[in-house]
Amino acid sequence: MRFDMGSQALPTLITRTQGSHEDLGSLIRQLITAAEPLEGKFNGSAKAAFDRFKARGDQIAAELNSAVASILGGQQGMNTSFVEGDQTMADTSRGTEGAANFEGASFRIRA
Repeated sequence: MRFDMGSQALPTLITRTQGSHEDLGSLIRQLITAAEPLEGKFNGSAKAAFDRFKARGDQIAAELNSAVASILGGQQGMNTSFVEGDQTMADTSRGTEGAANFEGASFRIRA
């Protein structure tokens, strides 16, 4: 099994997650604004549920943004690890190659 992720996979994912992170809070606030004309149209438990939703709107947006921010932090950490690992592997390979004795190797074909 071979795993080949490409050097731009995580940066692209981070960029897309960042965009979603910024959009999410805005969409929740838009939903709350769009629901404003409904205020005063409900009675009883429906009114209580609507009032709770409206009162918790900012909290909901903040919690969702916090969750996506945590995901974004994890992606950035993974990207850092992959970049550092790639660099370490390249450095180790160069060091090993520099220590190899190619002149002592025999590349002749035996018949």
